[in-house]
Amino acid sequence: MTDIKLELVAVPVTDVDRAKAFYEKLGFNANHDVTVSEDIRFVQLTPPGSACSIAIGKGLTRMTPGALDNMQVVVTDIEEAYEDLRGRGVEVTEIQDLPWG
Repeated sequence: MTDIKLELVAVPVTDVDRAKAFYEKLGFNANHDVTVSEDIRFVQLTPPGSACSIAIGKGLTRMTPGALDNMQVVVTDIEEAYEDLRGRGVEVTEIQDLPWG
């Protein structure tokens, strides 16, 4: 079987600029921000060191905003990542150790 790598996940949002600012606050890099037409805007954001990006925008998916209600990321040091996000002013919940890892 050939290698399969995840490249891009569409995340439906209501306010593209607000969502872009939020993900940039998390440390994601805005790789592309292109308005194709009045009905289509494509914004690609990638976490540092990740091969997979998210796409937000207008006219990209039929999913309703809020339909994608969680996203999981991998970090090398959870306490450091937690403190970094808090330092950026991101609202985060306490770190939890869940049964599935």
